[in-house]
Amino acid sequence: MKKILITLLFLIGPIAYGQSAFAKAEQLYRADNYEKALVSFTKLYDQDGDNLGVIERLGDIAGHKKDFKTAMKYYQLLVEKKPKDAHYNFKYGGAMGLYAKSSSKLKALGMLDDIKGYLKKAAKLDPNHIESRHALSQLYCELPGIVGGSIKQSRFYANELLKISPVDGYLAHGLINEYKEEYEKAVISYTKAIETGGSLLTYRKLATVYENKLKDDKKALQTLKRAQIKHKDRQLTADIAGLEIRVQMNE
Repeated sequence: MKKILITLLFLIGPIAYGQSAFAKAEQLYRADNYEKALVSFTKLYDQDGDNLGVIERLGDIAGHKKDFKTAMKYYQLLVEKKPKDAHYNFKYGGAMGLYAKSSSKLKALGMLDDIKGYLKKAAKLDPNHIESRHALSQLYCELPGIVGGSIKQSRFYANELLKISPVDGYLAHGLINEYKEEYEKAVISYTKAIETGGSLLTYRKLATVYENKLKDDKKALQTLKRAQIKHKDRQLTADIAGLEIRVQMNE
């Protein structure tokens, strides 16, 4: 779950800039060379501390390095400069949520209202904002009811996703079904996600339920082999080989 939120948060990039220095720094970032990208974007920030694209990338780099406290600092600057930007509110609330997960329970509880507030603001500012709704659905699903968790609220945002992006909606419902240990329903949701989108992620989510929750290696193998027809991926090939050995051993 956490990995999904990280992916949503830090792969959403700033608007491209024409300046060559920014373009070179961005190239380093896109190549996952975060240390060199950090040096380049820091120099740009020293030259122009009001460049929103530079500030955002510094936050993104900190996020990739799992330094969520620093990421929060940069995203807060963005929100202060453009408080009605859904993108920035989502990133700030998301980084805050990831920081809270690595903090003490008491500290996390103290941040909860702010996390919800910024994510909800992002969703309100942009009725088609997918990432904030994913994050809110996940948040309400994972939180205990005593501190504001609600499957009903989680389903609400998953249903909003269905209207905006059906594949994202089915993925969100699948995660809720898994959390509730309703694995057959999760299979239905992830199957619909495959039929709607067909990304490698959708196949992997279904295969994982079969393998880890329903203990059905054959169906997990069948799912990954279907994925292999559409997607060429080295790790996928290795996973299929490992499952084939296990299935043969159990026959």
